[in-house]
Amino acid sequence: MVKLYEGGAYLVNGKTLVPENEAAGNEVISGKGITKEEAAKATMAYNILEAHNTSGNMESLKIKFDKMTSHDITFVGIIQTARASGLKEFPIPYVLTNCHNSLCAVGGTINEDDHMFGLSCAKKYGGIYVPPHQAVIHQYAREELAECNAMILGSDSHTRYGALGTMAIGEGGGELAKQLLGKTYDVARPGVVAVYLDGEPAKGVGPQDVAIALIGATFANGYVKNKVMEFVGPGISKLSSDYRIGIDVMTTETTCLSSIWRTDEETRKWYDTHFRPEAYKELNPGEVAYYDGAIYVDLSKIKPMIAMPFHPSNAFTIEELNANLMDILHETEEKGKKQLTGKVEFKLTDKVRDGKLYVEQGIIAGCAGGGYENICDAADILRGQFIGNDEFTLSVYPASTPIMMQLAKNGTIADLLETGAIVKTAFCGPCFGAGDTPGNGALSIRHSTRNFPNREGSKIQNGQISSVALMDARSIAATAVNKGFLTAATDLDVEYTGPTYFFDRKIYDNRVYNGYKKADPEAEIKFGPNIKDWPEMPELTKHVLLKMASVINDPVTTTDELIPSGETSSFRSNPLGLAEFTLSRKDPLYVGRAKAIHETSLKHQEGGKLCEINDELHGVVDKIKEKFPDIKGNEIGIGSTIFAIKPGDGSAREQAASCQKVLGGWANIAKEYATKRYRSNLINWGMLPFIIDEDFAFDNDDYILVPDIIDAIDKKEDNIKAYVVNKGMKELTLHLGALTDDERTIIKKGCLINYYRD
Repeated sequence: MVKLYEGGAYLVNGKTLVPENEAAGNEVISGKGITKEEAAKATMAYNILEAHNTSGNMESLKIKFDKMTSHDITFVGIIQTARASGLKEFPIPYVLTNCHNSLCAVGGTINEDDHMFGLSCAKKYGGIYVPPHQAVIHQYAREELAECNAMILGSDSHTRYGALGTMAIGEGGGELAKQLLGKTYDVARPGVVAVYLDGEPAKGVGPQDVAIALIGATFANGYVKNKVMEFVGPGISKLSSDYRIGIDVMTTETTCLSSIWRTDEETRKWYDTHFRPEAYKELNPGEVAYYDGAIYVDLSKIKPMIAMPFHPSNAFTIEELNANLMDILHETEEKGKKQLTGKVEFKLTDKVRDGKLYVEQGIIAGCAGGGYENICDAADILRGQFIGNDEFTLSVYPASTPIMMQLAKNGTIADLLETGAIVKTAFCGPCFGAGDTPGNGALSIRHSTRNFPNREGSKIQNGQISSVALMDARSIAATAVNKGFLTAATDLDVEYTGPTYFFDRKIYDNRVYNGYKKADPEAEIKFGPNIKDWPEMPELTKHVLLKMASVINDPVTTTDELIPSGETSSFRSNPLGLAEFTLSRKDPLYVGRAKAIHETSLKHQEGGKLCEINDELHGVVDKIKEKFPDIKGNEIGIGSTIFAIKPGDGSAREQAASCQKVLGGWANIAKEYATKRYRSNLINWGMLPFIIDEDFAFDNDDYILVPDIIDAIDKKEDNIKAYVVNKGMKELTLHLGALTDDERTIIKKGCLINYYRD
């Protein structure tokens, strides 16, 4: 089904994968005398990166993107950061979609205030504004922005348009602010992994099934972490563009940096259908291309899949789950209890009725599930059936109004409504916990992007827990036919009609504000009462005294756990308001601890002597003076830190870092960072992204002294001595890893805003 190569591999003539250790025996590779270094330049990824690199050095990239996208959870903070740093006009097309806080259901006027802020900024700075309910961010980008050989940067982690020939990257808001200010995206040249698709999917197997199989094979081992996944092989020609898109968008869950696919006549047809034929170019790797790894996927052997709570990589075939139901459910319960740290009772074994798994809810939605073909195939399965009148419900969200219009015109919406399903407007809510929250203890099956804890909207701090399993739209529809009992689409005999898609762009022509290259400096920005400026951020000090505010020993910590999604989204434009939710579902005491440390820091900044601020610090200062008699109190800065084994999996949201900074956070200490984007978020908010190799049992309230940190940064030292003061000055070695010169300066200045302001 999915095979990972142990080392590098060559692709010859776009057809034959040759393991690196067998290259000498291949006539094409050996006959042409092609070196590995030359062949690495023949990947599609290398050529796109080279075309967008401004550094002149392909090992240290400085990328300028062609276009950018943000949604209404992120664009306010990004524009506020850029405004504070001197923004005059958007230099490239910048699309502001309104697909996350679209419901305006919580917080009074504050969500619509964000939308009006976005529209007014589009007028002032020359942006593109997509009103609520018109399209989810990624579907609009596919329909209107993507083009072959281009690069797009988005402030949402699922910014992936590789199936349309666009290399797209999801990053935190700081990276978008840099692009708005004419700066670059700086990154070491990423490795490239070939994803070789062979064969053809069986009837009833959808793109989410392929995606879950890929994620299951690559997430835990980090096979593609921070690399580019390059899709090649003959199997691509067997897939429609919609199908490719459905696989591609889920590559984010492998922790890869980006993706790119070879293009063909099917891609040309996509652009012709969307009235943008000029956006098409044929993309293929060179005659001999070298990859840092390879994944072989036999599409014909992919079966309907399910990703059990609480991660997309917790993958099983539905057949396997049904055959080992109680064992897998019990195993999932035990994993879940550890992840939820016993705060609520989490059960799945009680879902078994007469030997079958019963689920209470089905959702087909968003950038992954809301595509035209997914919904049409689901309707074919459901047509003439009904979902029943028990607990099970089914909601369907087309990903854009043009998709909804075509579904209305061809009768699909009527067919779905007749079954008891509900069809709703384009909205990302089911993906991050706003809307369609299931009942307490319920299990929801969703063709969406993530199934992290509380991603469906439950709140463990209030004793609530429900959970999500990811599945393909076709198997969700099959389950709906069986009134909520888990069923694979391949178990049903269905004739898929495959109705033709006709894109009607009139709704965009009529409703989307396109102000690109029409900036009006006199336009007034509309500020609602919840839109606040970033507070002042102090610069890094010569020495740093960190107090541990939270210790997280989970194998992986998601950005949803660092700053929860859901109703908190309403406060994304209010840095201090949002910060109150930091780690609220993982460590509810964190905010109080961090605030206390921050208050101590502020007293110190105002001239208070460390030894006099409180009794606890008096003892800490005595130990520091004993070890380092030359250190002066006014050269020490105080801030909080957290320890996590592997933080930052999931969303690109910069608030996972900025909320810690607002509360006085100065560092993270980790065994490793789950994604580049979370580490970049820490850096852009002036936080030290420490790595620790050794095992050390940190406790909340540990004090960690990092002496001469600025000197270490300036000298580009990697081994940095630190001391756990209240444990007998226990010495630790911390690492900062690779930092660009700009990143070093940003950390010293205290944040990206200070860096540009200066």
